[in-house]
Amino acid sequence: MATEVTLRRFDLSDVDAMMAWASDPEVAAFCRWEPFASTETEALLAHIRDTALPHQWYRAICLAGDARPVGSVSLEPTADRCRGELGYVVARAHWGRGVATAAVRAALAAVFGEVEGLARVEALVDVDNAASQRVVEKAGFRREGMLRRHYWHKGRVRDLAIYGFVSGDPLPPSHEDEVGKPLARRDSRTSSVSLCPTN
Repeated sequence: MATEVTLRRFDLSDVDAMMAWASDPEVAAFCRWEPFASTETEALLAHIRDTALPHQWYRAICLAGDARPVGSVSLEPTADRCRGELGYVVARAHWGRGVATAAVRAALAAVFGEVEGLARVEALVDVDNAASQRVVEKAGFRREGMLRRHYWHKGRVRDLAIYGFVSGDPLPPSHEDEVGKPLARRDSRTSSVSLCPTN
């Protein structure tokens, strides 16, 4: 059975839940930010207050039936109004369970209707981050190429795989991982899925 998630806006009361992934060095390994120390609650509160809350599109990932966030997904604006960069992060306790894939799929089902002028969503994934590449591919992104020596990341220059999803691309159904069932396709504009740079 596919994992079900909901996406909602953050609240300051989410700070303890966010600390579960924000302080984890393994979670932060491919992220552009450094892990918070477990004692840096005030700094994390400031991040929620000053970054997450006023952000155009920054959502908490919650498991269905549970309001506590287990990660986040955001759409960063770019110099081109028609294009945004998707980032996401999930607490390590929920890795390998389809949570990130469900959240990315839900984000794609929502952002084109919620961000004015958006026509394209990009995901830039470190070439060594195979798990994140599988997430965006399962969620419906198309791999479009490689950005060689594209950015400096934690002491070394890195290559990024670039993925794209454009308005009107088919969104895989939430049951895509069920064994033995064909992958019916549906249009992202009619989907009923509930909805760092982190890669």
